[in-house]
Amino acid sequence: MSFRDDNEESRDLRKPFLHTGSWYKMSSRQSSIMGSSAQVLRDGSISVVLCVLIVALGPIQFGFTCGYSSPTQAQIISDLKLSISEYSVFGSLSNVGAMVGAIASGQIAEYIGRKGSLMIAAIPNILGWLAISFAKDSSFLFMGRLLEGFGVGIISYTVPVYIAEISPQNMRGSLGSVNQLSVTIGIMLAYLLGLFTNWRVLAVLGILPCTILIPSLFFIPESPRWLAKMGMMEDFEASLQVLRGFDTDISVEVNEIKRAVASSSKRTTIRFADLKRKRYWYPLMVGIGLLMLQQLSGINGVLFYSSNIFKRAGVSSSNAATFGLGAIQVIATGVTTWLVDKAGRRLLLLVSSSGMTLSLLLVAVAFYVEDIASEDSGLYSIMGILSLVGLVALVISFSLGVGAIPWLIMSEILPLNIKGLAGSVATLANWLISWAITMTANLLLTWSGGGTFTIYAIVAAFTIVFVALWVPETKGRSLEEIQSSFR
Repeated sequence: MSFRDDNEESRDLRKPFLHTGSWYKMSSRQSSIMGSSAQVLRDGSISVVLCVLIVALGPIQFGFTCGYSSPTQAQIISDLKLSISEYSVFGSLSNVGAMVGAIASGQIAEYIGRKGSLMIAAIPNILGWLAISFAKDSSFLFMGRLLEGFGVGIISYTVPVYIAEISPQNMRGSLGSVNQLSVTIGIMLAYLLGLFTNWRVLAVLGILPCTILIPSLFFIPESPRWLAKMGMMEDFEASLQVLRGFDTDISVEVNEIKRAVASSSKRTTIRFADLKRKRYWYPLMVGIGLLMLQQLSGINGVLFYSSNIFKRAGVSSSNAATFGLGAIQVIATGVTTWLVDKAGRRLLLLVSSSGMTLSLLLVAVAFYVEDIASEDSGLYSIMGILSLVGLVALVISFSLGVGAIPWLIMSEILPLNIKGLAGSVATLANWLISWAITMTANLLLTWSGGGTFTIYAIVAAFTIVFVALWVPETKGRSLEEIQSSFR
């Protein structure tokens, strides 16, 4: 696979799909005549935060897609006369589409840039929501869900990579966590709006994030590291300058990135045999391992089963309770966004996975006791409340680290010259495990509720060991420093 062409003609073919534009190439004096918006962008931190907020519309779309199937199940089954199994297929097709999107995501992002990749992802999302909103039978419903999944698969790789590549090292953790925060906001919005609107209107509302994202992409710069890799040095320096502020000296960072690009470009083709070298296999193992363990902990299966747990605990309105759970997830992820550059990635992952282990064990014990207790007994009611407490604790623990940080670390540690290929593999692994957990959760829970949560607890416990032994701390280090440490 070729990662860089040396002749200028080839470089012209690789110009960004959405060109970075010339508005920010002006000098500080010239840019001031553009008014207050240009003046705001003189502050680098404001400029970076603005870019992150714009691309965060992608993960909001991601979350909305994930949350859509929960509040709409009864309405869609009733209106379109679907069976439970057909609706289960509808729910899982987003994972199937995301796997296809994940396979393509790395190469799309490498060939046409991070912004162009997000544009590509937005279009099938919009088409998918339209197909669902006008569906008269299951075929349009399934097609729409597949299209949404494809777009979400691309978004799930591209957004964390773009944020990591534009962020200054002292803000990279907090800004990178905005990705998962936006996903949880999207899920919560789907739960909330689903309480008041029917499924067709909710699908139309799902169009909004990507509809706003598409024109907004024209007002933010392309990733400077991608531009440097493609040999577009003028655009690279202009992009970095606007991201750091027009009055900031960027010479040190420019030289660091140029050295990293020159080092990664010495070999233009990466063969699978090269993956035996530590500089490649170690970050790939950490990136894929964390994203797989994130899903193997069973979080999607647990959330899928949450309404039944609420019913067992005596909660009358399961939809309202599910929204409450979504709100708790947003708050806990917001805390992570604030803590990650202060406490560090490893500590939060260790605390998060430890909390998940204890929470899952609590739910497992509650299920074991419920199986032997009489439904009329006080013990059965207490176990129902305990399982509810365990579920809430699990969601909080997951959101404090395991939810957000694997995506952040994946975007930080993968070497520039294999990021497209390796990122696709890591994202595909995450979506494949997510699909498997979603499909098997019901079967496992039918077999044994306590046994299922015990299995998930064992995986969460292994995550503690994995993080302690193999995950490096990336807080306060530049991407170039992190990637050179594996050599």
